Amino acid sequence: MGPPRWLLLIHQLPPEPAYLRVKVRRRLAKIGAVALKNTVYVLGNTDEAYEDFEWLARDIAAEGGEAVVCAASFLRGISDEEVEAMFARERDVAAQAAEGPALDRVEPGRTWVTRTGIKVDRMASAWLIRRFIDPEARFKFVPARGYRPEPGELRFDMFDAEYTHEGARCTFETLVARFGLGDPGLRDLGEIVHDVDCKDDRFGRAEAAGVAALVDGLVAAHPDDAARLARATDLFEGLYRAFARRRR
Repeated sequence: MGPPRWLLLIHQLPPEPAYLRVKVRRRLAKIGAVALKNTVYVLGNTDEAYEDFEWLARDIAAEGGEAVVCAASFLRGISDEEVEAMFARERDVAAQAAEGPALDRVEPGRTWVTRTGIKVDRMASAWLIRRFIDPEARFKFVPARGYRPEPGELRFDMFDAEYTHEGARCTFETLVARFGLGDPGLRDLGEIVHDVDCKDDRFGRAEAAGVAALVDGLVAAHPDDAARLARATDLFEGLYRAFARRRR
């Protein structure tokens, strides 16, 4: 197989100090690491990357956390090409940030494609798309891998999608940012979706546990994705209206 292509930082942070989570997240972003899982980050296997991860691991340990740095090759679950695509998306996001916001726009009536077995991020993102981005949107649910989009289709929350996780953002947050949706109610809702989907308690939203339970109930009751989305639409519309009312 040859030498491992990747370095992984696997870490666990203590509940306190509260600033440590933000400090680590910012350091990871600065060195260009990409999240594989909530607490697993990857860089290419270089001497510079090893030094960056080692320094960060020492800082985490000094604050009472745990961190492991290891060299790795991926055998299943994710490919080298998929990891490279994740780094490419991060570079695109950084370039867009440097150039200033260029907001996305779409013609109404597009077909939006996502993975089957929709859960919180895909449910909420589909509601957001039809509610604020494309009122005439049509949705298609396809296998997670191997799907080739037809002309004019837009993919979300799936591999190589036009709209998916970017940096620390879940797909819902990516859509809000890319389309310039500045509604404070959407920001509140995005924080909840992030905490439920990413399970990193980044925003510490008290509502996350309740929303997670409701989504689990929808998943259990409705194996069909279209039925799940129909029920989830009422859920996220109600949450949005509640947050919008609080902001008045």
